[in-house]
Amino acid sequence: MAATDKGTLIWVGCYTDDRNGHGKGIAALSADEGGKLTTVGLAIEANSPSFLALHPTLPVVYAVAEEGRTVRAYRRKGDAELEAFGEPWPAGDATCHVAVDPQARFVVATCWGDGQVILYELDDDGAIASRTSAAAAVDPHFTAPTDHERPSRAHSSLVLPDGRVMTTDLGHDLVRLWKYVPGGGLQPDHQVVLPKGSGPRHMARHRSGTVFVDTEYSVEVAAVRMEPDGTYELTAMVPASINKPFDGDSAAEIALSPDGRFAYVGVRGSNRICVLKVTHDGKELEPLADVPCGGDWPRHHLVREDWLYIAHERSNDVVSFKLDPATGLPDGPFSRVETGSPSVLVPAG
Repeated sequence: MAATDKGTLIWVGCYTDDRNGHGKGIAALSADEGGKLTTVGLAIEANSPSFLALHPTLPVVYAVAEEGRTVRAYRRKGDAELEAFGEPWPAGDATCHVAVDPQARFVVATCWGDGQVILYELDDDGAIASRTSAAAAVDPHFTAPTDHERPSRAHSSLVLPDGRVMTTDLGHDLVRLWKYVPGGGLQPDHQVVLPKGSGPRHMARHRSGTVFVDTEYSVEVAAVRMEPDGTYELTAMVPASINKPFDGDSAAEIALSPDGRFAYVGVRGSNRICVLKVTHDGKELEPLADVPCGGDWPRHHLVREDWLYIAHERSNDVVSFKLDPATGLPDGPFSRVETGSPSVLVPAG
């Protein structure tokens, strides 16, 4: 992570008053080597920048405006400030996630409200240069006219090492694969169907090639692996927790330990972090332990080295936990800072 005179820098996205939140825009925190968190300040005012992503080589941050239905680039200025970089680009309803191509060719935004998957091509300076909407999802579980029609809820994206893009559709229980065509956006490749009502949300790719997908509704983790012909298949569904989900629970973020031995799933409602052990050479997971997250509504978390940082949307704080490298279990909370309605934590590069 980038260093400041106060430690390493973390950008914090949030919800603002247009989404009944208490944040003001993109904030900056620092974390020292001992996990102590310090508020650096407001990097820039923005309306509900609820998800952020970094350019792979340039000091540029991309943010959604979830209520404003836009995606915008910001450029780093000084140690911990940002400035608008170009105009906001239109997105879809409740745009909730943005991811950047590691080759800096494009960013992808996914929209919970209307199911849109949108690709924005980038120029050499990291500015957004064009916009293309991808094909809409079709619910594979809608098999008869008497079935209840479910809305598409695109929720996150992941750029794979072969250049294809993987997206989740929480409403249609789909993991969709796309090919990027320069100037033509995303073209459908194939899709993986998850159990009805599971709600695939966020993804983390293991070094083995397995993509682990946490499911918001069923509070499970799906393992999706590539077959020799290049298609991905669902190979496992395991509970995220050693305990059953409680009423009102919903899974949020999934992240892996640096060595790939453990996975961490945040569960809102019962407010816990579920720790899972990666098994069978990265092909499967097994629930290991549940740990109270130290706040209310753990919307997002970040794993860096031996520390776990958790953003609590409803208790308006970010906390740090020390991770035991042998057991993978978090200990804490060690440090806490107040910040309004945090929704995402991204290291500043």
